[in-house]
Amino acid sequence: MTLRFTGADGVELAAELTGRWDDPLVVLLHGGGQTRSAWGDAATALTTAGYLVLSLDLRGHGDSDWAADGNYSMDAYAEDLRRIVRCLDRPAALVGASLGGLASIVAAGESPAVDCTALVLVDVVPRLDEAGKATIMSFMLADQDGFASVEHAAEAVAGYLPHRPRPASTSGLQKNLRRRDNGRYYWHWDPRMLSEETSPRNISEERLEQAIANVRAPILLLRGDRSEIVHAENVAAFQAVVPTAEYVEVVGAAHMVAGDRNDMFGSALIEFLDRHVR
Repeated sequence: MTLRFTGADGVELAAELTGRWDDPLVVLLHGGGQTRSAWGDAATALTTAGYLVLSLDLRGHGDSDWAADGNYSMDAYAEDLRRIVRCLDRPAALVGASLGGLASIVAAGESPAVDCTALVLVDVVPRLDEAGKATIMSFMLADQDGFASVEHAAEAVAGYLPHRPRPASTSGLQKNLRRRDNGRYYWHWDPRMLSEETSPRNISEERLEQAIANVRAPILLLRGDRSEIVHAENVAAFQAVVPTAEYVEVVGAAHMVAGDRNDMFGSALIEFLDRHVR
């Protein structure tokens, strides 16, 4: 079932709801530049395991609205999440990848805190590798003039993700592109979220650490063992702040864990939620 919620500043947010209403709620929040489809079969696996799953398109992404005022601050993303959980009127386990994970930390760890049953961070911690972040940003800033075809976009993705086998079909990639009146294809997300003034990157590491230290729900960090932005020292800094958090490495996965190893990701996620939420 496709739903729409009203987030902060009147931004309309698109989401997919699957499962039975009486089951525990899990909210999936994708990373920057992705959509709710980035979770692959994980949403289906969670529903089969007995969870009510809401997969959200973050503001400025996918089928959600672009912010009229260009506000893509972390506060805006966190407030969107708070409003959605309040609207559903029930506690939620938050599963956030990259940008979605950072928004979940703020929403669960700062007042007014989301009623959170568990917090799962997918390849993201408060302190991230600067070189890795720069690589991701370079890819997102490239090709601002769009692509002549879906195949050209596929070539750009293949160059950015050389470890991942190139799909035989571009139908999945096409969901992440929008064809404009000039005939060229552009990424589905609002490029203004990369601006210095309103970017979610403006939040400090210290603020994120303070927020996650305030979270009382069980916490799991799922890291790809090939991650470009979460290295051993970043994990150590995270564990120093939240020593009770659980930690799982997903073998063969880089930063986009669910896309690289959806099977291992789903299994580890469900095992954690079964112990702490159910």
